Amino acid sequence: MSHASSTKEIPAHGDMPRHVAIIMDGNGRWAKRQRLPRIAGHRRGVESVRDVVAACAERGVGYLTLFAFSSENWRRPAEEVTLLMQLFQAALSCEVEKLHRNGVRLKVVGETQRFGPKIRALIEQAERLTADNQRLTLTIAANYGGRWDILQAVSKLIQHQSGKLESIEESMLAPYLAMSYAPEPDLFIRTGGEQRISNFLLWQLAYSEFYFTDTLWPDFDAAALDAAIVSYRGRERRFGRTSDQVEQAKRAEVA
Repeated sequence: MSHASSTKEIPAHGDMPRHVAIIMDGNGRWAKRQRLPRIAGHRRGVESVRDVVAACAERGVGYLTLFAFSSENWRRPAEEVTLLMQLFQAALSCEVEKLHRNGVRLKVVGETQRFGPKIRALIEQAERLTADNQRLTLTIAANYGGRWDILQAVSKLIQHQSGKLESIEESMLAPYLAMSYAPEPDLFIRTGGEQRISNFLLWQLAYSEFYFTDTLWPDFDAAALDAAIVSYRGRERRFGRTSDQVEQAKRAEVA
């Protein structure tokens, strides 16, 4: 199934975002404030993931994408990276059955070949088990980078072309992007106070509404998600049009 490109047409949108993408920032700072090791913040962050997944499903959000580990996060201390991989493996082992029972489809996007064979096997099993679920598509971006995504899409496009490429159109590249199965995010959230996108979904966030909050990820819950959605509902989504054109389109829909 193909989805509308926000730079080519006006995508369907409403009061409830169809796709929410989140950078889950602040686990380490939360742990530091609690005088706990950093890994304790990451473990508490998994609980926030559970809460937000449930809240999105309850509110009718169709797609939730979480930035769990960027391609730049390998620069962190080796001990922390090892613990994060262990936590990722544990979550894949313990959480997938519950996701499946609740109608959640799980997808993992990123350069997963860098992970160990156990994690890769768990990802494959989880995606296969939940493939037909339709209540919510939960995407975990792991060892993911927006630039990597565009480059790998270009590489795949070239590989699949029999003749010489004179030029590349957006519609030609889009099917090879890591998240071609999902609509572009309506709402992008970053917790933890930072105001940047950190190489996350560079292509897909073209017309997303941005919401930044000082709330650290371990403290982000359903109420915090609702505050972000309230902010989203107050935005005028013009997609290059004027405000007058947006109002005219609304009147035409009512008529």
